[in-house]
Amino acid sequence: MNPGVSNPIEILLVEDNPGDVRLIKEVFKDAKIYNTMQVAYDGEAAMEILRRNDGNTSFPDLILLDLNLPKKDGREVLREIKGDDYLKCIPVVILTTSNAEEDLIETYKMNANCYITKPVDLDQFINVVKSIENFWLSIVKLPTR
Repeated sequence: MNPGVSNPIEILLVEDNPGDVRLIKEVFKDAKIYNTMQVAYDGEAAMEILRRNDGNTSFPDLILLDLNLPKKDGREVLREIKGDDYLKCIPVVILTTSNAEEDLIETYKMNANCYITKPVDLDQFINVVKSIENFWLSIVKLPTR
């Protein structure tokens, strides 16, 4: 559990690859970090979750965002999040297969909090997800809502 946090960490995973979703969920589950994870399989669904204010939906403390998404590209999602006064303080971790320098530069210009390229190798992918979990959920102090 994250020191000093009594409520679970709310994570929004925006990822269209079901295999990556399953693997990320499994790594977080194995780490026994007290969290809940919502999944959006496209950019439009992600923005619907973020804009929903029905009192029953938990607001995310952290967003893991793929760039190459159907319906609404991850870059558009990032632009909307960081352009919204209420959403912009949520840390956004770009987790993508793209290692293109222009994607890296563009997302940092749009105030992404970090950029991680997904490794192709399964063991390396697991290590990357564990590193995200360790840094963002154990070391970093996240804003409370």
